[in-house]
Amino acid sequence: MRHVERHRTERIGWLRAAVLGANDGLISTASLAIGVVAAGTARAEVILAATAGLVAGAMSMAAGEYVSVSSQADTERADLARERAELAREPAAEHVELAGIYVRRGLTPALADEVARQLMAKDALAVHAREELGLSAMTTARPLQAALASALTFSAGAAVPVVLCAVIPMAVLSTAMTVATLVLLAVLGGIAARLGGASVMRGAFRVVFWGALAMALTALVGRLFGTTV
Repeated sequence: MRHVERHRTERIGWLRAAVLGANDGLISTASLAIGVVAAGTARAEVILAATAGLVAGAMSMAAGEYVSVSSQADTERADLARERAELAREPAAEHVELAGIYVRRGLTPALADEVARQLMAKDALAVHAREELGLSAMTTARPLQAALASALTFSAGAAVPVVLCAVIPMAVLSTAMTVATLVLLAVLGGIAARLGGASVMRGAFRVVFWGALAMALTALVGRLFGTTV
């Protein structure tokens, strides 16, 4: 029977982008809406502000993730190009370097030399990328995937405050928005912690804490400096 193992590191890239996007969508859009409501603004302007926040935030998240992860990908490609050149220029030295890595990990020099020889015979660049640079298919930067995940999850998170702005009576909108956002943040934080193998309570608490702080500060700014449009 084939033994199959699934590790949490396999999903760390998309999980980070997805959770960040959803949390940011909820927090930023709900905070924006609450701040505008606190300023005494009419419903139409609140919905407009929340919708604009959704679109601008989704594009900002996508652009930020794409640029950031693209920079990582550029660095990985440059390192791989240099390693490829070194393998072509000095294969013997690269063999010694790889064997030395295995010796430091606990293999005998003779065994390390043989392991390095066999692995380099199969795919020298791949083994040097993994052992020297720490690069593998699991950790390879994927800019487009990260950008799309951030934009979509931000939009999903931000859609909740937009819908609430449209259906909840203005008299209780701030309270309903705060409660709904905190509950969803707790759920998202707990799910992310669970998938990542961390404490569910700790993951939920830290997201709720920062979300509550953001909404409180934005409401304060709206109440102190806001004017009716």
